[in-house]
Amino acid sequence: MKWAVGLIMLASPAAAGPLFEDRSAALPAHSYEGGWEHFVGGGVAVMDCNADGAPDIFAAGGAAPARLIRNDGAFSFTDMPLIPLTGVTGAYPLDMDADGLTDLFVLRVGANVALRGGPDCTFTDATADWGIPPDDAWSTAFTAWWEPGDDRPTLAVGNYVDRSDPDGPFEACDDNVILRPDGDGYTATPLTPGYCPLSMLAARDARGQTALRLSNDRHYYISDGHEQMWDVATRRFLGPADGWDNVSLWGMGIASRDLTGDGRDEVMLTSMGDQVLHLAQPDGSYAAAPFAVGSTAHRPHTGGDGRPSTGWHAEFADVDNDGRSDLFIAKGNVDQMPGMAMQDPNNLLMQQSDGTFVEAAAAAGIATMERSRGAALADFDGDGRLDLLVANRRAPLELYRNVTPDTGHWLQVALQQSGGNRDAIGAVVSVTADGAHQSVQHVIGGGHGGGQLLARHFGLGNATQAQVTVTWPDGTTTTTQSAADHILSFTKP
Repeated sequence: MKWAVGLIMLASPAAAGPLFEDRSAALPAHSYEGGWEHFVGGGVAVMDCNADGAPDIFAAGGAAPARLIRNDGAFSFTDMPLIPLTGVTGAYPLDMDADGLTDLFVLRVGANVALRGGPDCTFTDATADWGIPPDDAWSTAFTAWWEPGDDRPTLAVGNYVDRSDPDGPFEACDDNVILRPDGDGYTATPLTPGYCPLSMLAARDARGQTALRLSNDRHYYISDGHEQMWDVATRRFLGPADGWDNVSLWGMGIASRDLTGDGRDEVMLTSMGDQVLHLAQPDGSYAAAPFAVGSTAHRPHTGGDGRPSTGWHAEFADVDNDGRSDLFIAKGNVDQMPGMAMQDPNNLLMQQSDGTFVEAAAAAGIATMERSRGAALADFDGDGRLDLLVANRRAPLELYRNVTPDTGHWLQVALQQSGGNRDAIGAVVSVTADGAHQSVQHVIGGGHGGGQLLARHFGLGNATQAQVTVTWPDGTTTTTQSAADHILSFTKP
């Protein structure tokens, strides 16, 4: 198989199977609650909000209040004060005002909120101060990027069903919105047509151009809709003439990572039924991965429920540090949809040396049967192994410590530069170790209802040294050699 053969040279010897231990009891009680408007959403934002090097957590609550949780180290966590926020579907961390403190853009059923980060994980409502136009939509997707010359980010907000449409909910998808910095505030421009997005991601596409990908839920647009790709430079939707095929699916989440070492990101789209892995092609187009790759995760892998699965948050990350990106997918029935599996365990698809994926969630101890929504793979205890946080609908947050034995070496890369885009969003980090090449785009968006703003993690396998190159947003590059097993901080010269 051409796809598999192309990855063999990137792989290092496999470690023992992944293993996690349940540390959920360390978290304060929290779950994602609510009725129809919270069948979707339920994301988590993970960031370091007090500059101590440990990832902290913001969790959407739906009808329940959102929750801010500080990581005190050694899997000890503190429930932090937060302004009352209900109706929250998700949140994404970013530095909106370039003060070096992480802010949050909070998605809600109703008016979205921008929270300004302060010292020691304190947040205040800065929506009006930053001139973000008021809205009352049902927001379910978000991404952000910095356009050349701008000191503030451009924001894209994806809105789900128009709740005010008397003929809805079907064929009643709301308009999406682009928020562009203008003077002291932001100007809102509708992005139409809208097809009920549940995830958005602004990143370099297979052409190497920045594009806004929207993954849309066919359940409500039903017909005459499809997945969308909006070109940032020309400000238009791409179509078949551009090599972009109009594919319709029950889109839920987006994960993006270069799996082949060619510098182009592959893209996983979660859905009801098959999860669709799009392989980047040399001509700038995408092709669906063959079934033999093992990425469809279309039915439960344990528990005996043979009905189709429902995928939500997806995330590529190297769980065993063998130099190959693995894939986590959060699963769970929307509520009680009879045609879909109710016993629908989350997936942990481990990439093999031939580029195929093999299910490992049950053996790893993370194949729970709750209705999962958002998730994050992050190193919560600083040992170089990625741990797992899962948000569930009407069930408590789950936290698992990665205790996989005999993992490979690792490297985390943190970025900073001067100007408005302090975290260098839009940069590409490339790592070469023992002849294997990996690259990660430093972006905000994707997932389902939440994302991360942390150092980028790479597994190195047996390699103890790596060459690291950062291609900054302005196109300049910085390269260095680095030892393994630490956090490498880059500041743009």
